[in-house]
Amino acid sequence: MKVNLLCHTPNPEKTIAAAARLCYSNSGADELFEGMTDEKACDYVAMLEKLGHESPLEHVTFTFTIEGVSRAFLAQITRHRIASFSVQSQRYVNKEGHFEFIVPPSIMENEEALAEYNKIMETCSESYRKLTEILKKQATEEFITEGKKGEDAQKLAEKKAIEDARFVLPNACDTKMIVTMNVRSLRNFFRLRCCSRAQWEIRAVADEMLRLCRQEAPSLFAHAGPSCISEGRCSEGKMSCGKPRTELMVK
Repeated sequence: MKVNLLCHTPNPEKTIAAAARLCYSNSGADELFEGMTDEKACDYVAMLEKLGHESPLEHVTFTFTIEGVSRAFLAQITRHRIASFSVQSQRYVNKEGHFEFIVPPSIMENEEALAEYNKIMETCSESYRKLTEILKKQATEEFITEGKKGEDAQKLAEKKAIEDARFVLPNACDTKMIVTMNVRSLRNFFRLRCCSRAQWEIRAVADEMLRLCRQEAPSLFAHAGPSCISEGRCSEGKMSCGKPRTELMVK
């Protein structure tokens, strides 16, 4: 797993503070922004948090690159709909010879389970290779019949072949993506996915994203994290783990 903060809105605290002040001021947005010191911006962000005034947080976005994660992870993170995703396509990217897979820790720690897991991954990889080969040959003949030249026919055929061969690729198959969220969405994401009950892979990604956010905008994310941190209480009800993640308070 590799998570990097690619970019974010410049001066995030000042941007949010200026947006919030604009709601109650006769001054223009530029004037409010230029007159905002870093200290005042942080104080204003803290006040917004106490008031529960969250809409100004949507003016600031953070963009991350996430690599070395599974397609199972992809299915989870895209449930956060107030976000933008650009994901490596299995329809256009041939995974033959590049088929890497994610191994859950519980399997990695069990020699017998790992052997079975690796065997299944090898079978999937070989099936993908064979299907690609069979379908490419079939499609090439079809495109040549339609009048396409040899090289052009093969390129089109490969794309058509992997489009259907990808159906045998498992949830473990690796992928990479660029993800953009605004601060309000990020806080909700951290509230749900930094929780001890979250699935291990998305929790690890969320923890790293939170660490990177705190480095760049500490006042915005000082109290971000699962509800036991952000709200001082667990929102999981009877499903609570009973163990607050106090280590996430460390910046």
